[in-house]
Amino acid sequence: MACPAVLIPGLLRGSVGAICAQAPLLRLTPSTLRRLTLTSVMKSIRKTDHLERTASVLRREIVSAAKVCAAANESPSVKSLRLLVADQDFSFKAGQWVDFFIPGVSVVGGFSIYSSPRLLEQERMIELAVKYTNHPPALWIHNKCTLDSEVAVRVGGEFFFDPQPADASRNLVLIAGGVGINPLLSILRHSADLHRQLANKGSGYKIGTIKLFYSAKDTSELLFKKNILDLVNEFPEKIACSLHVTKQTTQISAELKPYITEGRITEKEIRDHISKETLFYICGPPPMTDFFSKQLEDSHVPKEHICFEKWW
Repeated sequence: MACPAVLIPGLLRGSVGAICAQAPLLRLTPSTLRRLTLTSVMKSIRKTDHLERTASVLRREIVSAAKVCAAANESPSVKSLRLLVADQDFSFKAGQWVDFFIPGVSVVGGFSIYSSPRLLEQERMIELAVKYTNHPPALWIHNKCTLDSEVAVRVGGEFFFDPQPADASRNLVLIAGGVGINPLLSILRHSADLHRQLANKGSGYKIGTIKLFYSAKDTSELLFKKNILDLVNEFPEKIACSLHVTKQTTQISAELKPYITEGRITEKEIRDHISKETLFYICGPPPMTDFFSKQLEDSHVPKEHICFEKWW
């Protein structure tokens, strides 16, 4: 398999330097990172693999050591990880993913970051959420990963929201299906951080309104419900959400009920938010992203205002 976007051993770098006092030093050396990365790249040849699907997508050269600091079950099928990434050269834009290298696992994972860039800046932490599948990296995360497990990560992806202070104010419509919420929650959290910064310092990017449409099978599979509603309540004039469930069989809690719609996200709901100032970000199963991106194009939304990412 030819993967010119990733076979760059001369530029791979690890991080083993000093980090915050409460965390021990990461033990992965640069040579270990290089061997781990190249072995994984050479063996990751299945057509459904992340590296092959994203071979033409831009990614950073830096491969950084990371350590698992926390893990939690976000739903019956999704597990979240909090990773310490000590490397000061490691950074990402809200919406991007990481190549996820695991010692002893030849296949490379690809997982979107759901935390905000600010969490990394302040605490050197990133957060990932991974759905259970038979794919080796997901199996490892669900069955073998423990606190202090050491892995390596590299940032990639062209799906992100990274406005600069002088950029024109934009409204955002975020459309998520299932674990497609991950990069969109990162964008939502980043937008909230930008609004806080503007309110506190009187300078920075002026964010417009944000509407999140999020669909899952049932409320147990709607990830990060509390995080989302906390932001809605913190910024009622800025952030709103519409949570959709397609196969709900249990009673919906009183707290969630005002935000829940039974049934899929509809074309009309999205069309009602079209304007010249609005950017659309879509992430979910391929049929969903294909449907909404086509509907938006048919409604004469400029292609540069439609960003989407498909997860298999």
